[in-house]
Amino acid sequence: MTQIIHSSAKISRFADIEDSVRGSVLRIDENVVIESFVKIKFAGGSGDVLIGAESYINAGVVIYSGNGVSIGRSVLIAANCTLAATNHRISDTTRFIRDQGFSPSKGGILIEDDVWIGANSVILDGAVIRKGAVIGAGSCVRGEVQSNTIAAGIPLRQIGTRGSPPAAS
Repeated sequence: MTQIIHSSAKISRFADIEDSVRGSVLRIDENVVIESFVKIKFAGGSGDVLIGAESYINAGVVIYSGNGVSIGRSVLIAANCTLAATNHRISDTTRFIRDQGFSPSKGGILIEDDVWIGANSVILDGAVIRKGAVIGAGSCVRGEVQSNTIAAGIPLRQIGTRGSPPAAS
């Protein structure tokens, strides 16, 4: 595995970054902060994990490389989120799921610049979160979220737009 970690990145000694056995790249740009108990696991594919400058990954976040995870610049990922850029095959009911391997890629995960992902959210393979979007705590993202959209829930739905006045209660 190739690890490219900028000298200004701050990675907690309690973070767990596994080595890739498939030759995947881990790139952590300048001024990234990775808190305690973050897990980066290279599993489910041969995708790279790229973390853009000045991003902050809070405690308890788990990133599975799968088909690739690209995190833009100045992204905030709150505590206990899971980014899973992989899927298990499940169609053969005569075999255990764990023995069926992985499904084809839905494109990995792309998180553009200036995104905030709330605590306990799950980001799945094929998710695209555009620049400036906000994902509410406890949400599940499996498709595309447009720029400057505020989205939350399961299923995910738009609840607002950045720059708009808040809705009256």
